[in-house]
Amino acid sequence: MPEAPLPTQAPSTPASRTTDGADPAHRTRPPGSNPAGTVAGPLGGVTASVGGELAGQQPATGTGSASEPPRVGIAYFVGMFLAQFGICAALITPVMVTMQLKAQEISPENPAAVIGAVLPVGAIGALVANPLAGALSDRTRTRWGRRRPWLVGGIVGLTLALVGVALSTSVLALTVFWLIAQVVANATLAALVASFADNVPSVQRGRGSSIINIGQNVAILAGTYLSVGLVDHLAILFIAPGVLGIVLVAIYAAVSRDELPAERPAPLLIRTLIASFWTNPIKHRDFGLAWWSRFFIILGSFMFTTFRLLYMQQHLGLDAAHATRSVALGVLLYTIALLVATSFVGAASDRLGRRKIFVIGSALLFAVGILVLAFAGDVAHFYLAEIILGFAYGMYMAVDVALVVDVLPDPEKPGKDLGVINIANALPQSFASPFALVFLGLGVSGTDNYTAMLIAAAVVTVLGALAIVPIRKVR
Repeated sequence: MPEAPLPTQAPSTPASRTTDGADPAHRTRPPGSNPAGTVAGPLGGVTASVGGELAGQQPATGTGSASEPPRVGIAYFVGMFLAQFGICAALITPVMVTMQLKAQEISPENPAAVIGAVLPVGAIGALVANPLAGALSDRTRTRWGRRRPWLVGGIVGLTLALVGVALSTSVLALTVFWLIAQVVANATLAALVASFADNVPSVQRGRGSSIINIGQNVAILAGTYLSVGLVDHLAILFIAPGVLGIVLVAIYAAVSRDELPAERPAPLLIRTLIASFWTNPIKHRDFGLAWWSRFFIILGSFMFTTFRLLYMQQHLGLDAAHATRSVALGVLLYTIALLVATSFVGAASDRLGRRKIFVIGSALLFAVGILVLAFAGDVAHFYLAEIILGFAYGMYMAVDVALVVDVLPDPEKPGKDLGVINIANALPQSFASPFALVFLGLGVSGTDNYTAMLIAAAVVTVLGALAIVPIRKVR
């Protein structure tokens, strides 16, 4: 049955206030009051607002604030940025650049086939690990909290797996170690996003989503430029970001709140594990639509980024060194445009109480950027496309995480459902390369048809925009 739109938050009236005269949406919780299952950690007790959000500002979701965590301060947001940067520097840099160089090292005659074989297997591992780790982190009870063990253990495991990737000399070894890397990395990401839901109230989620986006894309930029200087030193290029990630995730683990819920989890059953991969999209319609939107947009994005370096070499005719430098400059332009969009879109979404218009607009603009790539004939058009794509993706990621958290079926236990939503991150990666290869082989003898592949990617991205339109719980 479709969900009815939630009522907007009415201004506080004397009758709606507590006996001490405080507005319950913004009063400070007394000691021992912890409806969200979290309390302030070592540096997480700063409750001053960042970026000028107004007290009493209407959130973009109709959920009541009585069960929300208190506002977070600058220490938390800095820690979140560092953790996202560290994880993405270790995990996404190989996908964007390093793995394509490794594929050429293992199979110079057909690197695209290596990419098409290795990345989907890793993405399947991510598909399994993310929801499972999210559900297990909800149930974890340790003296260090329920998210920290998964955060720290996951990033250490990722670094060890990247050592194996760097030392691989065959497609089989590369596939096995990349699978392990994706499993442990996605366990880390599941815990990080669940921790975000634990810590950040709805009125700050747009800003928090922007910071997550900035951390991810600055990491991609840093990794791309690192690859320019270390193009002949692939082992360092794989391992160094992982070591940095350990340090940065540890900082976040120290500053974030991670108090255990009062209730103890029920016994872990097989059906509980199976259920961690599923949230009923009929019962939770808006959540299902958000899932499909994320799926299509990530699929369209990865259809290009998975083959970006090969696109520069095969479609635009650049050699490996020139292609790597051009990709680095393109990613720089992409990141600058992304930062411009992110600098105001997340805060604007919070202030206006709107999510959908930003996600829909960004997905459509992203499709335009992909079409520019489809018909690009030189590096200048590639740079133009990167600027459009960067601005569009900055808009998208500044708001989409906030939208997803706003439509969670059970905000008190976010890990499981956020794990399910992150299947929409991982599953398209398993489809992107083989799906793109279908279009790359269309109608062109002896060369790859990047124009057909990119048109298909643009169409897929538009489907992601359309999936947002029927959502009712968020405006």
